Amino acid sequence: MSVTTAHPSLQGRTVVITGGSRGIGARTARAFADQGAQVCVVGRDATALAAVADGITDAGGTALPATADVTDSAALAALHRTVADRFGPVDVLAAFAGGVGFPVKSTELTEQLWRESLDANLTSAFLTIQAFLPDMVERGAGSIITMSSSAGRQPSLANLAYGAANAGLVMLTRHLATELGPQGIRVNCIAPSSILTEKARASMPPAVQEQVAAAHPLRRLGTMEDVAETALFLASDAAAYLTGLTIDVAGGRITN
Repeated sequence: MSVTTAHPSLQGRTVVITGGSRGIGARTARAFADQGAQVCVVGRDATALAAVADGITDAGGTALPATADVTDSAALAALHRTVADRFGPVDVLAAFAGGVGFPVKSTELTEQLWRESLDANLTSAFLTIQAFLPDMVERGAGSIITMSSSAGRQPSLANLAYGAANAGLVMLTRHLATELGPQGIRVNCIAPSSILTEKARASMPPAVQEQVAAAHPLRRLGTMEDVAETALFLASDAAAYLTGLTIDVAGGRITN
């Protein structure tokens, strides 16, 4: 399955995607490049990032791989300078980095895991936005997309820290959208559920995939393209009057 919707307004835009070395981030980077955007893919795995960027350039797109720890403000400041030197001002910032969502009972949740989850999901988004926001404010334009999860929308099998961090991302999005709207900056959030990434495919046998799919009203698992299509829409001029939203890419499973 491939992204099929065309968004001409994304042609020539500069896009930064954290968590871009694999999975949803990598697929979304390819989708933006297919629309004619110049894309910086950010992560910690230099080899994986290079593979994503090479795939984009081989297909005729423009991509820059950049290794950075998105929980480190100094590393993000350096990333900002790198992108500015190569591409100029950033039009779209997709803060997609995250993790630490494996099941742990709350009675067994350690302080270390709590802090790691908040850093990996919530603090990373805050610091990433903080690094690129001043330029958007100066220009009076920009689109920011955060990545939450269904675990931040309702109780789930994931651990408490992961759920709390992702719920925090929803409020971070709404707060920034309200604060930055008068300055021409839109901020929206995507909250996926049961997306069939490479990692999920490897960890879930076909029988389990069928069981999980049956729990969703649309009776299928989500695809990385489902998320990428949503990101393209939110970043494009087609969503010019939308801000502060959390879109549940969840096959109808999220109802609140």
